[in-house]
Amino acid sequence: MMFRQNSRNFPIALLKAARIDGENDFMIFFKIYFPIMKSTYAAAAVITFMNSWNAYLWPKVVMNNNRAQTMPMLIANLAGGYTVDYGMLMLGVLFCSLPTIIIFFVLQKQFAEGITGSVK
Repeated sequence: MMFRQNSRNFPIALLKAARIDGENDFMIFFKIYFPIMKSTYAAAAVITFMNSWNAYLWPKVVMNNNRAQTMPMLIANLAGGYTVDYGMLMLGVLFCSLPTIIIFFVLQKQFAEGITGSVK
């Protein structure tokens, strides 16, 4: 949806000017379209990574052994039982959140531009 909305707002005048300059489709994509849409790609990358990293239900359904588990599954196993060690649970949540936080901070500027849909 983000790609569709930002592609619809892409200035057609830039494409026409590139055609007049003699650029082919490949060069138009990499020299004009991709740099302008970079923020959209970054926002989609952050959202896609976050959704796949936090997957719980599908791996729970598909995996039949406990040797390969995702981080949310491990945290859910920490919360199970009669007593809960909240210190260990919070440490697990911190470790589970770190990759998403790092990806977000690396792509923070592009993510904010991609969500607002700004085109320079």
